Amino acid sequence: MEKAMGSDGIAELRFPADIKKTRQREDIFRILAAAREPMSATDIYRRLCREAGKEKYAVSTVYRVLGAFEEKGYVTKSSLAGSDMAYYEWCRGQHKHYAVCLKCHRLVPLKDCPLEHKGMQAGVGDFVITGHKLELYGYCKGCTGNAHDGNA
Repeated sequence: MEKAMGSDGIAELRFPADIKKTRQREDIFRILAAAREPMSATDIYRRLCREAGKEKYAVSTVYRVLGAFEEKGYVTKSSLAGSDMAYYEWCRGQHKHYAVCLKCHRLVPLKDCPLEHKGMQAGVGDFVITGHKLELYGYCKGCTGNAHDGNA
């Protein structure tokens, strides 16, 4: 994945050179590259339709493009425990973990990986760890006031 420095000095993502450019792929890439948290295919589809005006996209196209990005390793697909909904995020060279709000279902990114600080990346006994997934549950800042009043 190529990165370039923007005028603000922050690395910008570029469309991958090993994937054929189409308008649909570029539009989905742009949405994922700008996203601050993982998005469902439905969220991506709705944003595409909103931005495209009269030009419509098929949901199946969104899934095909996401599948192509995932196959090449540019997109991470995950789902939350107890949910059938898949979420997609553009890979930026580091893995992320999220806290999930139990009320509004917002995904709040964690600044660091808690497992890296515990020295678990090397392995556990006769088991070599190649990856992990961590979800924390609670209430985001916006819902914290409602978390303890019985409405959550």
